[in-house]
Amino acid sequence: MKLERELALEIVRVTELAALASAPWMGLGEKNNADGAATEAMRDMFDTVCMKGTVVIGEGEMDEAPMLYIGEKVGSGLGPELDVAVDPLEGTELVAKGLNNAMSVVAVANKGNLLNAPDMYMEKLAVGPALAGKLSLLDPIDVTLRKASQILCKPINDITVMILDRERHQQMIQTVRALGVRIKFLAAGDVAGAIAPAFPETGIDMYIGSGGAPEGVLAAAALKCLGGELQGRLMPENSIQEQRCLDMGLADPRKLLTMEDMIGSGDVIFAATGVTPSDFLGGVRYLPNQRAETFSMVMRAQTKTVRFIHSIHDLTTKPYFQKQAI
Repeated sequence: MKLERELALEIVRVTELAALASAPWMGLGEKNNADGAATEAMRDMFDTVCMKGTVVIGEGEMDEAPMLYIGEKVGSGLGPELDVAVDPLEGTELVAKGLNNAMSVVAVANKGNLLNAPDMYMEKLAVGPALAGKLSLLDPIDVTLRKASQILCKPINDITVMILDRERHQQMIQTVRALGVRIKFLAAGDVAGAIAPAFPETGIDMYIGSGGAPEGVLAAAALKCLGGELQGRLMPENSIQEQRCLDMGLADPRKLLTMEDMIGSGDVIFAATGVTPSDFLGGVRYLPNQRAETFSMVMRAQTKTVRFIHSIHDLTTKPYFQKQAI
């Protein structure tokens, strides 16, 4: 089924409201309140979107998430049947600490296309168009970096990778630095990190390391629209996580996951609104007279069109904020 182009703008309205709802918590050290505000606002706005959506990546299982849980139906109940992947606030710690790279994110695809990724770590290799289809996550990282240097026709000490600043990455960091490759560390928010190599202005050649599996699927959706690539491999840590992989149809829980494994072969729409600034999106800014400014991007895999949307919102006219004021 063909995704309607009008759906792209409707999805942006969803990410905008979630970003606007979570932004007031910026710097207050209350990540759960920020996430809760984004989730409630996103759920409210989904009711206005003409689709029959099912959440396949969300806030958790039904018994642990009050809304936007996996399996929840979203949308008006009219229109196409779609898989929906959401992260109402990608980077809750970033908002709590007032740091960059927090976003509100949604991806939609035709039913049956998005991987219902379990909540566990995923090893990832994300690249932009110049390296898409030319590297393998199965190679040692030093081999991958040397290959990238040759393909990009640049000295290896001019290569820059992005990686989450985590203790589990120390051995990888040592290997990368021994080659003379630059590292740009990411405090949190690895959807933004994995997308970064697809934007030349970031100066990032690839994203490496492990992060959340659901975030990997969201990033893969964005990279398909941008001509990039994400390869992943799940990292189950115990028998319960192993069984979760088997339940989702993965006979080999540690198999290499391709773009098609994660997001299918059809069309996909990806939208994100910045909550705090990133390399490619501005954050929410408050203006006089109860107005706010947002910066969003929305893209579609079929057309490869990337739209950046700069919006000014009158918060007094939005039903969500009127309800909060009661």
